Amino acid sequence: MTLPTLETERLVLKPLIAEDAIQIQKRYPHWEIVRYMVASVPWPYPDNGAEHYVNNVALPDMAKGIAWFWTIRRREKPDDLMGLICLYDVEDNNRGFWLAPEYQGQGYMREASIAATDFWFNTLNKPVLRAPKAAINTRSQRISASSGMRLIRTEKKEYVSGLLDSELWEITREEWNARHLG
Repeated sequence: MTLPTLETERLVLKPLIAEDAIQIQKRYPHWEIVRYMVASVPWPYPDNGAEHYVNNVALPDMAKGIAWFWTIRRREKPDDLMGLICLYDVEDNNRGFWLAPEYQGQGYMREASIAATDFWFNTLNKPVLRAPKAAINTRSQRISASSGMRLIRTEKKEYVSGLLDSELWEITREEWNARHLG
């Protein structure tokens, strides 16, 4: 499957390519972003961290058909990467995202999340979407709650910032479509 570009009212979600690593390296390594990422993310972030991740994790997983990655860009500045959103066909971790701090709090991630989640359910025909997050990450919680997801489990997990309470949120395709298509 060729990954399509997804468009929303204000955003263009372009499929990830190797050249995006340059902008990711500039936008991603900020404590405000990285602190709630899984502990396997290196911190301090290495100078080649984005290039390594894009070329050795993201693009190979896309080629295997188990992941779908998009860069998030504003329609009026489609050359400027502001974040990333991905879908993964792995148990209990189907969606992840980050947005550069200067773009947070403006509804961009909610918009990108709706587009990617709709792709998960109505293009890939997946039955359920589960998204883990640090319990202290209230912005991510609000995105999940506003889209109709519900908290199904809590546990402790290691994040870049240490051992934290972690939550797992879920929504089914039927629930999603009743809410977003109905």
